[in-house]
Amino acid sequence: MTPQDIETLFTRNDGSYLCARWGRPIVPIVFGVEDDSLSIVKGAFEALCVLSGHQMAETDPELGSNVMMFFLREWDELLGVPDLGRLIDGLEPMVKRLSETGANQYRVFRFDDTGAIQAAFVFLRMDQALAEQAAEDLALSQVAQVFLLWSETAFANRSPLAKLENNQVVLHPEIGAIIRAAYDPVMPVVAQDPSHALRLSARLVAGRADPAGK
Repeated sequence: MTPQDIETLFTRNDGSYLCARWGRPIVPIVFGVEDDSLSIVKGAFEALCVLSGHQMAETDPELGSNVMMFFLREWDELLGVPDLGRLIDGLEPMVKRLSETGANQYRVFRFDDTGAIQAAFVFLRMDQALAEQAAEDLALSQVAQVFLLWSETAFANRSPLAKLENNQVVLHPEIGAIIRAAYDPVMPVVAQDPSHALRLSARLVAGRADPAGK
């Protein structure tokens, strides 16, 4: 993956560059799934924490849970979630827009004073496309997309996952390497200069040279 490829993954629709990672431990909560699916989602978060060196916690001091994942059948269901309008500005227009466009997923991020990710809200309307995915694959894909602030179109034409020769689905090695590099302690928590992509690229190259990824 070239520096230009990496830069594209964090270039917003307005042409600006922005990459941010979490500045606090992640505390996820999931709504709208059976209990057996909860462990699958938690396992995806744990796997990404191991990959990135980030942490999970039992509670967030401000929000209790700072990653909220909603699985639903229709977007209108969000309007009935108690207090969600307090957490999501413009909830009703958002629901109307998602319904009109036929979207099946949407993510909203909040940031702290340093620009680090403070909270994330993941909304998944389980249409046929999402329902056909294995639960493990869907969880891993969605968790990977909240570990960093990717561009709006980063995964429009590519998946964060890859299929091995034995048909096992895993996090795409390049995406995993970018997440690991972005969470390196020497890298900034938030970056708005495209030169950041060059630094990420350099760490990817160094990781390939060192099998241990150190």
